[in-house]
Amino acid sequence: MLSISVFFNAQAQKKKKLKGKDEIAIVSTDFGEIVFLLSDKTPEHKENFIKLAKEGFYDGTIFHRVLKGFMIQGGDPNTRTDGDSTRIGIGSPGYTLNSEFTDELKFDYGTIGMARQSDEINPSKSSSGSQFFIIVARDGAHHLDSDYTVFGRVIKGMEVAEKIADLEINSEAIPFKRHEINIKVVKLKKKDIVKTYELDNF
Repeated sequence: MLSISVFFNAQAQKKKKLKGKDEIAIVSTDFGEIVFLLSDKTPEHKENFIKLAKEGFYDGTIFHRVLKGFMIQGGDPNTRTDGDSTRIGIGSPGYTLNSEFTDELKFDYGTIGMARQSDEINPSKSSSGSQFFIIVARDGAHHLDSDYTVFGRVIKGMEVAEKIADLEINSEAIPFKRHEINIKVVKLKKKDIVKTYELDNF
């Protein structure tokens, strides 16, 4: 039986974790919203994604690489209507991020990872400065663990991500029909995030 002191210490630690505020990212699409909770365990990736989103960097872009049953990828500025359509897939803000691998974050269903260039030209496994992907594989994509950085998870809207994953695509995995996204960042109390999105952990 759990002692009273141990129980209250556990409760105190739980409450401590829920103090303060955090920011969530809300991705608006034609199909509805996808809500991201970004991880404090990957601070460089979290800070960078929030910064770009607040600047409107992602607005007007599309999910340009759609692989049904695996993942959907977006964040390339070349996918905007005024972007360079001949260079879709290689766009960025002009920099990369250091990888932030952690054993605590795995590529489960609904996790968010940062894309990167191949090992041949990127042996350090540095992440793209902006391109991200959402895992829609029900069993996850654990062959990517410790190879690409996981930096968050979807806490609402996986049905939206799956609708995008079902889009008809061309030979380069780009959807035939254009569906633009916009991303806004909202700061909420941590306890409200847990309550609103019915999370069992933060």
